[in-house]
Amino acid sequence: MKSDYNILKEMKRLRSVRGYGTELISVYVPAGFQLNEEINRLRQEYSESSNIKSKQTRGNVLSAIDKIIGYLRLFKETPKNGIAVFCGNVSENQSKVEIELFSIEPPSPINVNIYRCDSTFLLEPLEVLLDNKNSYCLLAMDGREATIGILKGAHIQVLRRLNSTAHAKVRKGGQSAQRYQRAIEESIGDYVKRISESINEIFVNNQFKINGVIVGGPGPAKEGFIKGHTLNYQIKVLASFDIGYTDEFGLHELVEKAQELLKEEEAAKERKVIEHFMQERVRNGLATFGYDNTKKALSNNQVKILIISDEVELHRIKYKCASCGMIFEKIEIGNHREEKHECGGILEVVDKTDVLEELIEQAESLGVEVVFVTSESSYGKEFTMGYSGLGAILRYK
Repeated sequence: MKSDYNILKEMKRLRSVRGYGTELISVYVPAGFQLNEEINRLRQEYSESSNIKSKQTRGNVLSAIDKIIGYLRLFKETPKNGIAVFCGNVSENQSKVEIELFSIEPPSPINVNIYRCDSTFLLEPLEVLLDNKNSYCLLAMDGREATIGILKGAHIQVLRRLNSTAHAKVRKGGQSAQRYQRAIEESIGDYVKRISESINEIFVNNQFKINGVIVGGPGPAKEGFIKGHTLNYQIKVLASFDIGYTDEFGLHELVEKAQELLKEEEAAKERKVIEHFMQERVRNGLATFGYDNTKKALSNNQVKILIISDEVELHRIKYKCASCGMIFEKIEIGNHREEKHECGGILEVVDKTDVLEELIEQAESLGVEVVFVTSESSYGKEFTMGYSGLGAILRYK
């Protein structure tokens, strides 16, 4: 979760950058891709960019490409999940050039290889990976075969492939119709049992932190599986969809069919957490908000769920007065603005720490669930505006 927060924070910074021309470069290198190939591609782009008419834009683009090539050479191989690199002139003063490089290793694999030069950084591929904060179990099945996988973000991982022997049975001479039918039913029952045991095992291995199961298939077998109630009672079947395949392609088709459901599930979880928080606040119950109160509750191990708005920025800033030399700290929301000390001297920033990162690290060490809420929803906006975008649901007071 701490790494997710760092990515969200970095992306927020990247969204704010605007180029004075098409001078901001975004490079996505997928998992397993040869870095030498990417470097050769960038050299080609460097050669073609030499023809850019604007002297300033040309200089900035060439400097950015050169910096990216130098950065990629530091790696012996592509990181496990691939890497996204962003580089360009981030200066807000057009007369000043400040080429800066940002790199992000995503929480799940990048599957695209992209080079783009534009007036903004290309962030959509990363946003897709971070859209789904939860994970879901996927089952694509019919009466003959089943494929089970996990959806985390935009990444589908195939975990099990199972086959049924029921329809492969051949009726031999002397075998009664009833015995033959019973053998078929026993084989189907064994097939369903193996599917259920596999899903149960996946949930146990993931400590039941998977949101639920989404089932798909081309025939009635999926409805029979759901009605059989053979899964662990803690496992919720979220929905079923008609799909044409039961292999890995079927899992991808299932995710496409379930897009609206996945969005609703994410929104429902966020709404549930915020509603719980506000109910506790109304009755002065098990909830607190603001940095000082939340920090104290974490230190006392009282926190059950730590809630953070994706819009909030919170820093501990250490100042030194340029006139009298006095040093002091304070917590500030948002970006620092130049201030003066009571003696009239300018306050210089000598240190700046992201305290949200500290809170997340402390919460993870205590096994506390961390939930990010978006300020785009009505619930998230109310939490951000009314409670400073930081609060907690408590275990006890």
